[in-house]
Amino acid sequence: MAGVNSFRKRPARIAAGAAAGLLSAYSALAVAELAAAAVRPEAGPLAAVGGAAVDRAPAAVKDFAIRTFGEGDKRVLLLGILAVLALCAAGLGVLGAVSPRRLRAVSAGAASFGLVGAAAALTRTGSGSAADALPSLVGGAAGACVLHVLAGRLGREAADAGAADAAGAAGAAGEAGASAVDGARAAGSGGRRSRRGFLAWAVGTAAAATGAGLAGRALGDRRGRGAAASRAAVVLPRPASPAPARPAGAELAVPGISPFTTPARDFYRVDTALVVPRVDADAWRLRIRGSGVARPRTYTYEELLARPLVERDITLTCVSNEVGGPYAGTARWLGVPLAGLLREAGVRPPSDGGPADQLVARSVDGMSFGSPVEDVMDGRDALLAVGMNGEPLPFAHGFPVRMLVPGLYGYVSACKWITEIELTAFDAYDAYWVERGWARRAPVKTQTRIDTPRPFARPAAGTVVVAGVAWAQRRGIERVEVRVDDGPWQPADLAAADTADTWRQWSFRWPAEPGGHTLSARATDGTGRVQPEERAGTVPDGATGHHTVFVTVT
Repeated sequence: MAGVNSFRKRPARIAAGAAAGLLSAYSALAVAELAAAAVRPEAGPLAAVGGAAVDRAPAAVKDFAIRTFGEGDKRVLLLGILAVLALCAAGLGVLGAVSPRRLRAVSAGAASFGLVGAAAALTRTGSGSAADALPSLVGGAAGACVLHVLAGRLGREAADAGAADAAGAAGAAGEAGASAVDGARAAGSGGRRSRRGFLAWAVGTAAAATGAGLAGRALGDRRGRGAAASRAAVVLPRPASPAPARPAGAELAVPGISPFTTPARDFYRVDTALVVPRVDADAWRLRIRGSGVARPRTYTYEELLARPLVERDITLTCVSNEVGGPYAGTARWLGVPLAGLLREAGVRPPSDGGPADQLVARSVDGMSFGSPVEDVMDGRDALLAVGMNGEPLPFAHGFPVRMLVPGLYGYVSACKWITEIELTAFDAYDAYWVERGWARRAPVKTQTRIDTPRPFARPAAGTVVVAGVAWAQRRGIERVEVRVDDGPWQPADLAAADTADTWRQWSFRWPAEPGGHTLSARATDGTGRVQPEERAGTVPDGATGHHTVFVTVT
């Protein structure tokens, strides 16, 4: 009978142990979030471990994540980290519940997760100081204490249950008479008290952890409100050089085509920031230094706004954009010409005898981007942007200031939340993504995309309008052609060209016949070079190939 009773109680102890482990992990994360709110949000264990995973991921893995999950890649990463943490915590809780003698080792195992988070916080790109380790260490200690207490109570319940079984068995065998029965009753009563004690501790722990998490969220929101208030107070000056008037006919009235100007809410976002930095514009500073900088300088946000600003429509493209992918967009940017700031600091391009050929931009989260100095200073509209589509930059797109260089992929030019510009040489320094296998130099490649009809659409027979956008920043688009199945290439109608730095819409009226058909598109840039047909992936310097769409005409 004792064996049967023990067997029946063991599954319950396992479930309770798993619950204790999960509660310990919840407590650890909640306490860590509270500590991170006091240090900085990026120092939280989830952000630190996730950021370290991103830092160490090979280029092919990063490319796969973006291709598979799109802008949800960060959410998938965080969910994966939480799932692993939950499994490990539940396992430690079960081990502590069924094997009380291993309780110290189990508690140490829980604390070790804090050490992992601390190591990630200190070694990842953009680590601020030793204080970044504090949230993970405090959270790990809290989780270990919670697990020690809860699993310890389960262990005592197991011991009480064992004593009850032993006493009951002795009584049943007639070996101890009434005293054995009394002992069994006492042990059973102790087991019930132990269970009630575990439940009370579990409920109290959950409540305290929730309170800590809410307090951390409130403290973080308070800090974020300061940054939000600084953004709300910004009044963007009128540009000294407004954007050229957009020509009539630059935007086609075709349902399903990408609008010429991409709304900020729809503009693609590809970066490594698991926590979007919320920078207070009043405290923001930009430092310019390095080789060939005769007059190092530090600028405030107000000083940049006081300078003559230019306004330009510019298309940005991410190097992770697959052929036909969504990671391209056009916005109206307002900013300070970067070349002018560099000349004031005494910087000369290599063609004029300057010693530095690489401009390294660094963001508040430690990311680095390496741009050719020659490109930045060759007369194109390289900007330190402060506005996007008539408003201050959104936080997700770099408020208060971001950098952009027309004609270069974002990973070598589009530094968001920029805080430093260093002039150096390509031979002396590899920026973040170059260290991870991407090319040092990355001019945007000619691409076209079919926006409508969508893949696997079922349009009716008759005239079907095929339409999309094409881009080749700095070179412009001269021609777009469409091919149906294996037929000849046929010219599409182009919208009016805006500038060489923006994409160009196009359309093609297709007399569609019933059946399955493959539509292909290719573009020719302003130099006469035709978009290559050969398919290549995004690594190391951008994808190539023709975008194709299969449709069934009904």
